[in-house]
Amino acid sequence: MLELRGITKQFPGVLANDDVDLKVSEGELVALLGENGAGKSTLMNILYGLYTADKGEILVDGEPLVLGSPAESIAAGIGMVHQHFMLVPVFTVAENVILGVEPVGTGGWINRRRAAQSVREISEQYGLEVDPNALIEDLPVGLQQRVEIIKVLFREARFLVLDEPTAVLTPQEVDELIAIINSLKEAGKGIIFISHKLKEALEIADRIVVMRAGKTVGEVVPADTSENELAALMVGRPVELVVRKDKAQPKEPVLVVEDLVVQDDRSAVAVKGLSMKVHAGEIVGIAGVQGNGQSELVEAITGLRTPLAGQVILSGEDVTLDSPREIHRRQVAHVPEDRQRSGLVLSFTVTENMILDSYYDPPFSKGVVMDWDEARKQAVELVEQYDVRTPSVDVDLSTLSGGNQQKVIAAREFNRDVKLVIASQPTRGIDVGSIEYIHSRIVEERDNGAAVLIVSSELDEVMALSDRLLVMFDGRIVGEFDPKQTTNAEIGLFMLGSGGDQPDAGGESGERVGVSE
Repeated sequence: MLELRGITKQFPGVLANDDVDLKVSEGELVALLGENGAGKSTLMNILYGLYTADKGEILVDGEPLVLGSPAESIAAGIGMVHQHFMLVPVFTVAENVILGVEPVGTGGWINRRRAAQSVREISEQYGLEVDPNALIEDLPVGLQQRVEIIKVLFREARFLVLDEPTAVLTPQEVDELIAIINSLKEAGKGIIFISHKLKEALEIADRIVVMRAGKTVGEVVPADTSENELAALMVGRPVELVVRKDKAQPKEPVLVVEDLVVQDDRSAVAVKGLSMKVHAGEIVGIAGVQGNGQSELVEAITGLRTPLAGQVILSGEDVTLDSPREIHRRQVAHVPEDRQRSGLVLSFTVTENMILDSYYDPPFSKGVVMDWDEARKQAVELVEQYDVRTPSVDVDLSTLSGGNQQKVIAAREFNRDVKLVIASQPTRGIDVGSIEYIHSRIVEERDNGAAVLIVSSELDEVMALSDRLLVMFDGRIVGEFDPKQTTNAEIGLFMLGSGGDQPDAGGESGERVGVSE
């Protein structure tokens, strides 16, 4: 058994963990749920040797451990699969698996043959099915997830921490991962499963532990609870898990994309002659496995990437070559896919991040002087409105959890009148209470007459929010659907490129696939 007893961790102004107990036995899966800022990540970072607890102890088989680094945790049989993959794209699967613990043969050379054989044996034992000689950059997200698991198993972990393991997977890949997790349990591995997806926790967990405000507030078995009860336990109040919205009333086109061609960072064509429209008063969702051109499409629309060909038209005007600031001033809100790279400056304060795209305008700018009192006043209001968990608006954003960083972006972008909302992964890593609020704001923007484009790898999210759903695969739109007239499984097949050989179905300019007229 792996056991955490009385774990307490204090940061300046924040009690992250307050006398937390958690245990998992071999062959058992414990789901760990909680809001952003509830203390889950801090607890797991202590378990993995990245932080040191102020109080409490960690035991394996009743023996206390002193964990001062990840290497010591790994040596104790504890492995962690991070939400953001820790892989080297230009290395092979086997090279990534052995990195740091390379098997050395005669003469001090790395024995790559032995490494590849070890990967094959682990793959066959747990049903992971990964080619040890494949390059990581050539693998889909689902297989990269498997490589992360193989890395942990190669180091002979008895206990695995899986942090949001299904966040970027298709429904079919999720089913495959659950089968793999079950095989790990049957082999005697103890698993801590961190997720915001209540349905998955109920499906696969033996026990569910819920944290709130740094404490353990409940422990239940799936048979004795429900999604609504878990959500209320996490947030401390009843939560609306269903997106409530009236039928859309689309008006004039706000965003028109015509024959757009966009390259990725390696000069490969990522968007291939794509056309689509988004009307005022509707939410258009784009579903697809990450890496099929969605990122490049959004960057081209928002001025972050210059297309090779085609046009982006906003409210009748060609904005194809406009800068991001010019796009922003045309009343476009943008929630970027990668919050840390494109949406925030982590070394800046919460206040500074709240005005990143408006500091040069009134009321914050007064010529060459900044009105910091006004900026701080707005930041305080938005922190309260969006329930951003921070001890102060004056702390660096790097001290906030990932989910709370995402709330800062949502607060900043939705706090003004807009004609077009472009949101990529708008609720990634956010708890159910915040998802409820952000979804309601997105629907509110639609009802106020804005055009809304949602790009998400969370299929349940785009199905629930969208009035019209497009599927991208290999840089093209391969299907258009009415979310009420299709299923997750059907959309999942199109996301994997297995939905049939369909022509581009870019809104009104292409043949509609699966739409009930």
